Amino acid sequence: MIRISIIGSGNVAQHLIKAFSKSEAVEIVQVFSRKKEALASLVSFEKIVNDFDSLLEADLYIIAVSDNAISEVSKQLPFQNRVVVHTSGAASLDVLDAKNRKGVFYPLQTFSKNKEVDFSTIPMCLEAENTFDYRVLESVAKSISQAVYPINSNQRKALHVAAVFVNNFTNHLYLIGQEICKEHQVPFEVLKPLIQETAQKINTLAPADAQTGPAKRKDSTTIEAHLEYLTHENQKNIYKILTQSIQHNGKKL
Repeated sequence: MIRISIIGSGNVAQHLIKAFSKSEAVEIVQVFSRKKEALASLVSFEKIVNDFDSLLEADLYIIAVSDNAISEVSKQLPFQNRVVVHTSGAASLDVLDAKNRKGVFYPLQTFSKNKEVDFSTIPMCLEAENTFDYRVLESVAKSISQAVYPINSNQRKALHVAAVFVNNFTNHLYLIGQEICKEHQVPFEVLKPLIQETAQKINTLAPADAQTGPAKRKDSTTIEAHLEYLTHENQKNIYKILTQSIQHNGKKL
């Protein structure tokens, strides 16, 4: 059984704790949290520490904190030559302190509090400095996920940028759609079947093949009517940029 310690108490840390708690191949030795109460409902209280010097020996230490805190946290670890990884999609391997063997354990998914996820379907993107440490990460990842990939720092950066487009930006477009509906007293729920069908299409069609709408058809009459109808300048600008991008097949404008 692989012994792990998780450092952090945010969304990613909490979801990892839940996933590993169900694994028969992994034992959570300890969890580090500045506020023990934050994790009291997920792990036994005696396993929660708030002092780095209290960290026991483990096979793997997973730093699940905000990107700008990774470097400082890794420097404070009071040991050397152990396997220490972070969970960031944007940070490189090199942000970790060199006194330990470095790696990345990146679950490519959006995590929200009180929203359960099926970890078995989440892609786990792994990176390590040597083959032995990678195998440890691979074993840990496969204990909770069926989708495990070797991804280097540059590839992970590409994935993270792509994820912002398909997740964060898409969700923001949902917000704009909701605002338009609310402004004109239309239930946003009417759009939900369309949203779901659009998302499901990606399982059988390439994005280029799934594209529909007035921009794809170059229907200038409808496009102009939409722009005239929109009352907020920000919405108009986003509509124009996306329309141009679709008409240029996503290439540089």
